[in-house]
Amino acid sequence: MQPIKVETEKGHELVRRAIHSQIEEGLLQPGQKLPSVVDLSTSFGVGRSTIREALSALKATGWIDVKHGGGTFVNKVLPTLQSNSRDPFEESESVKEILEVRIWLESGSAAFAAERRNDRDLENLKQIIEQMEQALEMNNTQMSEHADIEFHLAIAAASHNKLLNTLMSSLTSKLTETMGKTRQLWFFEDKSSSTLLLKEHQSIYNAILAQNSELASQLIQAHLHKVENVLKRRDILE
Repeated sequence: MQPIKVETEKGHELVRRAIHSQIEEGLLQPGQKLPSVVDLSTSFGVGRSTIREALSALKATGWIDVKHGGGTFVNKVLPTLQSNSRDPFEESESVKEILEVRIWLESGSAAFAAERRNDRDLENLKQIIEQMEQALEMNNTQMSEHADIEFHLAIAAASHNKLLNTLMSSLTSKLTETMGKTRQLWFFEDKSSSTLLLKEHQSIYNAILAQNSELASQLIQAHLHKVENVLKRRDILE
């Protein structure tokens, strides 16, 4: 990997773009194994959580494949999207607009995931739930936030709709970038809030496991409306 120093506030997006560019330019070949998170963190000059967020976005859009216990690889079959594709959310700086689209998009994503999920999808979601539980026990807000983002991207991946997957990845990156790291303070500031979020994610997972598309859609809508209400109370929505 070519060393690059980035600002940590938007580092995950810059790292994502850098790795994406190296794949498209052929510096990273299909099937090639990427360096470890630790090595990438050193190479890019950012924290490990920033690297994980970038890899999550690349995985969600089909550029890489993360094999638990086996490493991260460039996908053998790459998406047809070009690096100069326009980000559909690049012009919006409004958290309110982005969140409204997210609620609409994720309700459909959860319904499709419940209908189409396979064993691999379920295992991925289960592992993320376990990460949330571990983060709660450790009272680790960074780990909690990362697992939260991973969970929603994993649901999009389980929809097995490439376009929906791409939109969710772009939307999640934009929302994280717009709200910044203070999101941790809003949603993971105390153990009771983190416990409630964990229970809501567990309920969504159980609905997807049971292939109850209607319930999965309802639960994720309710979950995101609660997020919306928190932001309204804190005068974050614009």
